[in-house]
Amino acid sequence: MAEPALPAELIAVRHGQSTANVLFDRARATGTPAVLPPGADPLVPLTALGREQAAGLGRWLARAVPDAVVVSPYVRARQTWAAMADAAGRLGCRPPLPPPVLDERLRDREMGVFEGHDANAIRARDPGEALRRERAGEWTYRPPGGESLSDVAARVRALLRDPAAVPPGRRVLLVAHDAVVVALRHVLGGETPAQPWPVPNASVSRWVADGGSGLRRVEFGVRPVG
Repeated sequence: MAEPALPAELIAVRHGQSTANVLFDRARATGTPAVLPPGADPLVPLTALGREQAAGLGRWLARAVPDAVVVSPYVRARQTWAAMADAAGRLGCRPPLPPPVLDERLRDREMGVFEGHDANAIRARDPGEALRRERAGEWTYRPPGGESLSDVAARVRALLRDPAAVPPGRRVLLVAHDAVVVALRHVLGGETPAQPWPVPNASVSRWVADGGSGLRRVEFGVRPVG
């Protein structure tokens, strides 16, 4: 079966700082467990700084208007796109921005029974499972009822093969999560590091057509300036 035609340019933006990012960063710094309420992860919003970070991408967006926009249905990703688009619109970007399409394949990694748990909370709740995670590594470790990074990569690959979501020969913007951006790099470049690459909040990763049958990475996890 022939490989599907690829976009001319694929851009992935991680959402701005969220309230969960702040909670988990504080827990990491203090060594204390942090747990979100059950079912809260898809509803986690941006912080004031996160909204500012997203709006700061508006100037960049106005210079790189996409042909298609696909957004994770999670609140923090939708708020990021809304702030970006609002800022770009106030700059009078041309052509007008396309309407966003929400796609479940861009959702954050599902952690199953450990949804909303940081690493300290997983160790405190189930030390044996935390050890299994450490030994397996994030690419293959699948929490009970959840996903490994390889699972995330499988749904990202399905998205890229869907011309209705990612139109061939066009500039396509994805607004999603760090796990999705890491999975993209794996799918497009075949790289599988021992630990996932860091993807800062409100950062841009970009791939362009290489003239053959692939996409070449030109930047990863970069925060645009100006």
